[in-house]
Amino acid sequence: MTVVDPAGSTTACEVGFRLGSDDTDSEMTAVIAGVAGAFGLAFGSFLNVVAYRVPLGLSVVRPPSACPTCNAPVRPRDNIPVISWFLLRGKCRDCDSPISFRYPVVEALTGALFAATVLVVGLVWTLPAYLWFGAVTTALILTDLDHKRIPNRILYPGTLVGTILLAVGSSIDVRFGDFGRAVVGGLIYFSGLFLLALIARGGFGFGDVKLAFLLGLFTTFRGWEHLIVGVFLAFFIGGLVAILLLITRRKGRKDAVPFGPSLVVGGWIGIAFGLEIANWYLGI
Repeated sequence: MTVVDPAGSTTACEVGFRLGSDDTDSEMTAVIAGVAGAFGLAFGSFLNVVAYRVPLGLSVVRPPSACPTCNAPVRPRDNIPVISWFLLRGKCRDCDSPISFRYPVVEALTGALFAATVLVVGLVWTLPAYLWFGAVTTALILTDLDHKRIPNRILYPGTLVGTILLAVGSSIDVRFGDFGRAVVGGLIYFSGLFLLALIARGGFGFGDVKLAFLLGLFTTFRGWEHLIVGVFLAFFIGGLVAILLLITRRKGRKDAVPFGPSLVVGGWIGIAFGLEIANWYLGI
């Protein structure tokens, strides 16, 4: 697939699969987005398990999923993403204990994120890397909200695999310069947040600092504008959330507020709309 800039020239950094006509490209993209969305629904179910078990030091494979109240194993027919929760009316089949509404929400959002990723990134060989990035950052949002932690057991392998996938994809797409820029952007984001953490003396957790490299890697691969917008929005969203929590008295001045979700949301907006937002701002 190719993308043509306003001047009419094809941008080399956006050349991926070449499928033929624009109509064929659009149809294929829509089909792949649908498949990715369905896969995302199933993967979202697994991410719920990861976010629950990893911070507790438990295996994500064994034992199989079970009701935390009665310990009854979840039946295969009750493990269909989103649908099973509604069929069960949000209750365990065996003991009628309530099942959190968060489970179908995470599944649905992961499916939507995977489908949107296809539409944003396009049919290029770096697409698997961005799908992986979406899964990892979703799990990290959940763990940070629940435990105010960004577990190394998720972040380290997530960053390593994401970097490898991005490197392989960019090599096939012949985007070596973009990958090199991405690594530099990741290091810049990491270094900047590390310095802020030292200055703020506890204002940021070191998990946030380590997460910055992963976010910088994937935003900067799209372009410097995407990184700048992602960083700005991360701090803007984080500050806005903190102010709202203080105003509603849900948090006090000395209470810790997870910053990881703001970093991730800012990064994803930067990936999707960084260039448009930067051009809009420069045009004001």
